[in-house]
Amino acid sequence: MKIAIGCDHAGFALKETVVQVLKEQKHTVIDCGTSSCERVDFPDFAFVAAQKVANHEADRAILICGSGVGMCIAANKVKGIYASVCHDAYSARQAVEHDNLNVLCLGARIIGPSLAEDLVKQFLSATFKTGTRHEERLQKIIAFENAHFK
Repeated sequence: MKIAIGCDHAGFALKETVVQVLKEQKHTVIDCGTSSCERVDFPDFAFVAAQKVANHEADRAILICGSGVGMCIAANKVKGIYASVCHDAYSARQAVEHDNLNVLCLGARIIGPSLAEDLVKQFLSATFKTGTRHEERLQKIIAFENAHFK
């Protein structure tokens, strides 16, 4: 899979860990920044990574900031993006299977490298369950999105 990854200064150290995990699993990494711990604004990186997914240049994205919340809010402003903060394995898998999550947001000040590795593996190994009540619900979201966003 092609995975876009982005972070702000608070997520930089954890991003390095996640990139290593992605490469070990033979995923193609599209690094959308940042490249240091110097203070930056998270939306700048969230939008770039989310647009990679929306434009089909990446299959999924992983965004990291201090709490994961800021990245999640920014990413969800991009049409076609379904981002969520996940800090447990169940949510990282279930959000893909039931809600077609395509952007995983992590809080570097909340979780450590070991848990991040597990969440990334759960997120990337899960697939959306088509032909279920979950697909019907997703179609409602897509219809709203198409009617209200260009």
